[in-house]
Amino acid sequence: MMQNIHSRAASSWADDPALSPWRVPTGNAPPAHPAAGPGFLTHSADALSRQLFARSHSTRPRRGLRGAIYTATRGRWNPGPSAAEADRLAKLAHVRAPLAGWHTITVASMKGGIGKTTVSSLLGLTLAEYRGDRIIALDANPDAGTLAERLLGHPVRCTIRDLISREDLDPFRSLADISTYLNVAGRLQVLASEQDPAMSEAFSRNEYRKVLAALSRFFNIVITDSGTGLIHSAMAGALEATRSLVIVGAPTIDGGGRASKTLDWLIAHGFDELVRDAVVVLSCDRESRSIDRSMVIEHFAARCRAVVEIPRDPHLAEGGLIQLDQLRERTRDAALTLAAHIAEAFSWDYPVPVGFAEERG
Repeated sequence: MMQNIHSRAASSWADDPALSPWRVPTGNAPPAHPAAGPGFLTHSADALSRQLFARSHSTRPRRGLRGAIYTATRGRWNPGPSAAEADRLAKLAHVRAPLAGWHTITVASMKGGIGKTTVSSLLGLTLAEYRGDRIIALDANPDAGTLAERLLGHPVRCTIRDLISREDLDPFRSLADISTYLNVAGRLQVLASEQDPAMSEAFSRNEYRKVLAALSRFFNIVITDSGTGLIHSAMAGALEATRSLVIVGAPTIDGGGRASKTLDWLIAHGFDELVRDAVVVLSCDRESRSIDRSMVIEHFAARCRAVVEIPRDPHLAEGGLIQLDQLRERTRDAALTLAAHIAEAFSWDYPVPVGFAEERG
């Protein structure tokens, strides 16, 4: 039932698919270890409301043969939802969890061409599809990033460089003021990077912090599609402000090895808590029978909070504009699984980065 998710937390949810392991972690802070306890069940009012939501919305089947039977008999025969449908409803309930304040998500990889921008796009589009708050995807790639191509499919008028070029970002007092620099992909806002390689210029840690401070005044969720590598200045600013980290790899020797080395680098530079709470995404557009995927999954599940596999999809393989309704069902489910894992952290308490409150104004 959960073919695309591999989490360290054991659970007994198979006995009741409507209560799958989409739970708010115990307490109001990131858990000390992701394998603490069976699932994420708590006794809080918020956890109870999620359970009741899943139950009340899972009584009526809406998809497949069961849904057809329910509709044909006008509800007189209710076979109940299938395990897969109940699981999807539970994920949706978690993705829609309330978020107090704002949340930053950084998608990173030490290797280029691994699907980092694709993952950023899928995560942003999925969260925006099912949530009512304001969500923006930011392209922090200094080398003419392709986030705008995957999300917009047309040239952009303004970029992050235009925003940074303002002498002062403080005058932004309303969403309308900053919207001049943004583009829209469905319900997702997009801040593109410079598209002309000749004009592209890396921005610094302080510039990133100022942009993030300006965006967080008006957006609840900021997703940063970082550049390849970890040592450029803007990446330092992104990691310092990150609340949820997504590491992109692949079930291949080079893709898996680079992702693991990314975790090693982060731990060596003091980001061990980010690593423990990170979600690793394996892009499965490249596969080899000589690679034991289960071993790759176990390796990352032992190091991070969860592992999600994005299956090969013809629509994603085109390399163009991503539209959720053009994806295979398995791919959409994998994206929903990723979004649900990220939403687990929405209730955790995080310290505000040093000096960041002053920058936000």
